Amino acid sequence: MNLSRRIWLTGASSGIGQELARVLLAEGHCLVLSARRAGPLHAFARRYPGQVLVLPGDLADPAQVRSIGAAIESHWGALDSVILNAGTCEYIDSRHFEAALLERVLQTNLLAAGYCIEAALPLLRRGVRPHLVGIGSSVTWLPLPRAGAYGASKAALRYLLESLRLDLAGEGIDVTLVSPGFVDTPLTRRNDFPMPLRWPVDKAARHIARHLERRPLNINFPRSFTGALRLLSLLPARLQFALGRRMARAQIKEG
Repeated sequence: MNLSRRIWLTGASSGIGQELARVLLAEGHCLVLSARRAGPLHAFARRYPGQVLVLPGDLADPAQVRSIGAAIESHWGALDSVILNAGTCEYIDSRHFEAALLERVLQTNLLAAGYCIEAALPLLRRGVRPHLVGIGSSVTWLPLPRAGAYGASKAALRYLLESLRLDLAGEGIDVTLVSPGFVDTPLTRRNDFPMPLRWPVDKAARHIARHLERRPLNINFPRSFTGALRLLSLLPARLQFALGRRMARAQIKEG
């Protein structure tokens, strides 16, 4: 991304999205920033006048997303890149299973991404070397205790983007799926279990931005952690089950 690009970045008010905004703005790109909280977005606009268009909103509301898309069209007329970073995480308590929890996580991590893709594709088709990027998760390679809602949402996002990659290739729209391991963000700080090889958020953002320049199919990090998960996913189902049970018991003891 050496030349300035018009980028729509969601979930830009904290965590990976906020740090990614810092990196991309420092590189000279023009950003549309979206998130529920507008305060951090306006801080970027003040620091980088003329580079930032602040369009906050609830991306789980399709009407608000359509309004954001219309505002981008009115302001720029096109997009070169879209980075779907907005997301959430809630953990399932199987003793008191709530379908509403599953609905909330899917709404934010999957359906909101779908609303954004719907709004963004017409703008990407008018852009320069258009690029669609989604932030998934390495958790989709191996079932983990309590992560059913989060993992299901990210696995569905993975399939959606990998399928769209095939469909959009003929139009010249590249699709990259980012699958991080643990990153130190306000969201992961709420976790009550060990997070091996956790990366600082600024390191993660720099890694993503640097690799996006090559427009790869996938960006996975840390390599040792994500590689280990992928190898474990090849184990027979019984061994995966035994490993997951051990992790579940360890979490109960630590809790």
